[in-house]
Amino acid sequence: MAEASSAISRRTGSSDQETELTIPPHLKFLISNIKNLVPTQLTTENYAIWRLQLYQHFSANRYDQHLTGASICPPETETDEYNRWKLVDRNLISAILSTISAPILPYVLTLHTAQEIWTTLERRLQPTNRSRVIQLKSELHQIQMKDKTMLQYLDQIKKIVDSIAAAGSNVDTEDIVLYILNGLPAQYNPFKTAIRTSLQPISLDDLYSLLCSEEINLQHQQNQESQISDHTALLSNRNAGYRSRTSKPKFKSGFFRGQGSTENQHPSRTPTTGLFAKSVEKQVTRHSIVGIGAILPMLLRRTCELSRLSKTLIPPMSGYWTLEPRHT
Repeated sequence: MAEASSAISRRTGSSDQETELTIPPHLKFLISNIKNLVPTQLTTENYAIWRLQLYQHFSANRYDQHLTGASICPPETETDEYNRWKLVDRNLISAILSTISAPILPYVLTLHTAQEIWTTLERRLQPTNRSRVIQLKSELHQIQMKDKTMLQYLDQIKKIVDSIAAAGSNVDTEDIVLYILNGLPAQYNPFKTAIRTSLQPISLDDLYSLLCSEEINLQHQQNQESQISDHTALLSNRNAGYRSRTSKPKFKSGFFRGQGSTENQHPSRTPTTGLFAKSVEKQVTRHSIVGIGAILPMLLRRTCELSRLSKTLIPPMSGYWTLEPRHT
C-alpha cells in the first residue's frame, strides 16, 4: 500500500509541474492573434504607432511589465518561478519579432529578453522619429492647393497631420486652420479674410464644410462669367459684320485705271489721255467723300473736252494700221 501511494504522489507531482509550465490562456490568445492585433510592421517611419499598438495589447493581457522591466527574472535556484518566467518572456519575444520588418530585425537578433528588445528599439528609432516629425511639419507649413480640388487638398493635409500624430507629436487646431488658409489661391482671399477676422474660433469640421461650399460657389461664378464673355464676343462679331455691310464704299486711287481711261487701252495713240486719267483720279480721291452724284457733272465736262482735243491732236483713223510701202 505504501508503494502504491508513493507512486500516485509522484505522478501527481509530475502532472502539477507540467500544468504549471503550460502557456497561460491570455498568452496563447496574444500570440495567436498578434498579426491581427498589430497589422502594421515596424519600420523607421512608424515607430510611434507600432509602439502604441503593441504596448496596448500587452498591457491588456497583463504582460506590459515584461516590456518595461518591472517584472524581474527570478534566480535559477527557484526553478519553477524561473522556468515560468522564461516561458512567458520567450513567447513575448516571438510575438514582438513577428511584428518587426526585415530591415529592423538585425537590431534585436542578439538580445535575450523582451525588455532588452523594447528599450533597444526605443533608443534606435526615437531620434529618427523626431526628424520625421520635423520633416512633416515643414511639409505642412509649405503646402499649397494649386490645381488640386478642395477635397484633394484637405485630404493631403489630413494625411500629414495623421502622420505627425503617428510619429508621437501633435499640431494645434488653430495652426492647422492657419496652414489650410495659407495654402489657398488668391480667389479665396475674401473667404480667408472672413475666417481670420472672426471673433469665434472655428473647428476643422466647420472649416471643411465651408471650404467645400466656397469652392462650389466660385465654380458657379466662373461659369457665369465665361458665359457672359462668350455672349459679349458673339454680339461684337455680329455688330462688326453689320457695320461692314452698311458702310459706304470708298474709292481708292486708281479706281478708273483699266476701266474708263484710254491710257491703258491705247497708250501710244493718245498721250493726253493719261494726263486726263490722272487728273480724274485726283478729283475722285479728293471728292470721294462727296459721292458719285457730285462727280458726274465734272466727268461730263471732261469728256467733252477730251472729244475736242481728240479731233485736233489725233490723226484720222483711216490707214492708221496700214504699212507704208518701202522705197527700193
